[in-house]
Amino acid sequence: MLNKNVQTFIACDSEYEDAKIVLFGAGFDGTTSFRPGTRFGPSAIRNESFGIETYSPYQDKDMLDYSYFDSGDIELPFGSTNRAVADIAMRSDMILSDGKVPFMIGGEHLVTLGSVMAVREKYDDLYIVHFDAHADLREDYLGQKMSHACVLRRCWDILGDGHIFQFGIRSGDRDEFRFADEHTEMHKFSFDGLEEVVEKLRGKNVYFTLDLDVLDPSVFPGTGTPEAGGVTFDELRRAVTLVCSSLNIVGCDVNELSPVYDQSGVSTAVACKIIREMLLAMS
Repeated sequence: MLNKNVQTFIACDSEYEDAKIVLFGAGFDGTTSFRPGTRFGPSAIRNESFGIETYSPYQDKDMLDYSYFDSGDIELPFGSTNRAVADIAMRSDMILSDGKVPFMIGGEHLVTLGSVMAVREKYDDLYIVHFDAHADLREDYLGQKMSHACVLRRCWDILGDGHIFQFGIRSGDRDEFRFADEHTEMHKFSFDGLEEVVEKLRGKNVYFTLDLDVLDPSVFPGTGTPEAGGVTFDELRRAVTLVCSSLNIVGCDVNELSPVYDQSGVSTAVACKIIREMLLAMS
C-alpha cells in the first residue's frame, strides 16, 4: 500500500483506500530534445495548486466533495531511460491493481509510455486520446527510439492501428504526418472532430494524455518546445472536460510543464487549473 505524501496537490489528501483517482509525479526529462526543465513540473504544480480554489464554477463541483490521493513523486534514475519508464509502469500497475485510476503529472512526454504499458496490461482493448502540439510519431530521434519525440509511435507499437486519436497537432516532420494518415486519426491544429471521436469511444477503455504545449505559447510559455498557433485556455478546458466526463478514463497524464521558462508562474497556474478540471470531470 502507498503511504500518504506530505505535500499534495490541493485537496488530494484523502486516505488511499477511499480514493478512486491516485496522483503521482514523474519528474523526468532525460530525453528532452530542446529545453530541459520538465523534471521540476510536478513539484511546481503541487506548490502552486494552493493558489487556486477547490471549487470549479465551470462545472459547479468542488474537489472537497470527492476523494483523491496524491502518492508523491517517483524517484527516477536519469542515467537510464528504460529504467525510468519501467519504474513509472510499476507505480501505475500498483495503482491499477488496487482498482484505482492512475493520474500522472510529468515530466517530459516519454513518461506516458510507462503508464500506457501498465494500463494496457490490464485492459486489452485500450484507446488513446492525445492532445499535443507535436505528433510524437517519429520512429527515432537522432537514433534513439526512446524519446519524447517518439512516445506516441511507441504507444502505437503496443496498440496498433485505429486506437490513437490526436488533436491540436501542428508540428512534426513529413514522415510523421504521413504515418498518421495511415495509422492514427489525427486532427490538426484544433479540437475539431472531438465530439465525434468521443461518441465513437463511449464505453471503451481510454487513456488520455495531455501535453500542455497544445496551448498557444502566449497562454503557456513555460514549456520546453513552444509552438506558435495553439489553442486557448478555454478551448482546452472545454475539451478536457468533455473527454474526462464522457469517456471511461482508465489512466491519464498531464505533462511538459517546464516552470523555469515562465518566471511569472502563469504557466504553472494554468496547469493547476486544467488538472483541477480534469479531476472534477472524472469524479
